[in-house]
Amino acid sequence: MSTDRITLTVVVCIALLGILLFLLGANVTRHRTIRGNTGNQMPTDPADRMFIAQRAHGNAAEYVPTLIVLILVCAMLSDGWWVQALAIAAVVSRTLHAVGLLTSRTMATHGPVRDIGAMGTYLTGIALGVTAIVAMA
Repeated sequence: MSTDRITLTVVVCIALLGILLFLLGANVTRHRTIRGNTGNQMPTDPADRMFIAQRAHGNAAEYVPTLIVLILVCAMLSDGWWVQALAIAAVVSRTLHAVGLLTSRTMATHGPVRDIGAMGTYLTGIALGVTAIVAMA
């Protein structure tokens, strides 16, 4: 497998997605530390800041690895500009989703930033999947 098609943009986007995932995980650890051993470490209240932090991290953990693999596969199979554009879109979408979650008062409501991030994630993932299939044809 050649890495000739993997551009600096793709590498930076993959790195940023990884950094985002680890920062969200560190935020959960921060909340656990603040709460201490006596606090509820597994809250279910949609307005609980730790619950929101856990969901932001968990949601990123559900999508970021798949996006990274799809970006790599597409970068290996195609040298089209759209692979870089989709990699950038993935970073922007995942960042918007995380910001939208972390700035919301409760998980029970949706806001435009969160929803745009979610929709961007879905569209980017689907576009990357289609790109991978078409590139093999």
